[in-house]
Amino acid sequence: MSADLSRHVPVLGREAVELLQPRTGGIYVDGTFGAGGYSRAILKTPGTRVIAIDRDRSAVAGGFALLEQFEGRLTLVEDRFSHLAEVCAGQGVASVDGVVMDVGVSSMQLDEAERGFSFRLEGPLDMRMSDRGPSAADVVARASEAQLADIIYLFGEERHSRKLARAIVAARKEAPITTTRALADIVARNVRSKPGEIHPATRTFQALRIFVNEELEELQLALEAAERVLSGGGRLVVVSFHSLEDRIVKNFLNERSKAGGGSRHLPEVAHAAPSFRLITRRPLTPNETELAANPRARSAKLRAAERTAASAHPPHPLPSWPRLADVMRGG
Repeated sequence: MSADLSRHVPVLGREAVELLQPRTGGIYVDGTFGAGGYSRAILKTPGTRVIAIDRDRSAVAGGFALLEQFEGRLTLVEDRFSHLAEVCAGQGVASVDGVVMDVGVSSMQLDEAERGFSFRLEGPLDMRMSDRGPSAADVVARASEAQLADIIYLFGEERHSRKLARAIVAARKEAPITTTRALADIVARNVRSKPGEIHPATRTFQALRIFVNEELEELQLALEAAERVLSGGGRLVVVSFHSLEDRIVKNFLNERSKAGGGSRHLPEVAHAAPSFRLITRRPLTPNETELAANPRARSAKLRAAERTAASAHPPHPLPSWPRLADVMRGG
């Protein structure tokens, strides 16, 4: 496994680390360890220390060789990246010099049929990034038709969401939907695609994956946690892979980089000094060489900002989108 990991290069990895500007003696958080690409690149700068986080136990286990290679400079923690402030505190670290995040599902997870992320591979309808909590099959079995329609529309941006929700509810009355193939077939029967378009199940699978792993909540909370732990001059670098994620990152950094950038719901933020200075006015995207080598990189966007000396802004309430806990308790 370690050989495979050593060949893994994260999308926009070179650009991300260059913008992070690791320096000798600096402490950095790799919020999404994955195959260790960012951590490895940061640790090439002598004297750096990396606190790496991943909620996927197999990713943490795959990083053991890297732990040995860098002799105490790398700390690997199995946790959600929304908890990065608590993870740092647990390591006795009050502030850090940089945070990097690569948001969303990893290539390794997509390529493992038994994880159930891909509609192209037959496997259990799981989609969990960790081994805890409800699976996608649980959500498909439990959610009401209205809840399924909302999940597929909001998190998958699928315009056929109501039709698909009706089809899923009808199908589960006949037999439980427990495999990726079963769900993909239901979607394909109800959503037609033209040659050259994405597979009709793409958006539905994205929606369920985001919902099961609470990815958008995690991202919002992780950005706020990074704001709290970054020291003045420290850098935040985020790579996202679809418009929902990028919108959250863009809005967060735009708001935090403007004086008086509060909302009408939180007027006390109106006089807060900017907590970030934008480095990337427009997101960086992969070049043609990277796209040729990795077609999955086509939607990637990188945004970066530098922490100011101002206090962190108060957290915003999360949007009122569907909640996993509500669906699982029948709410």
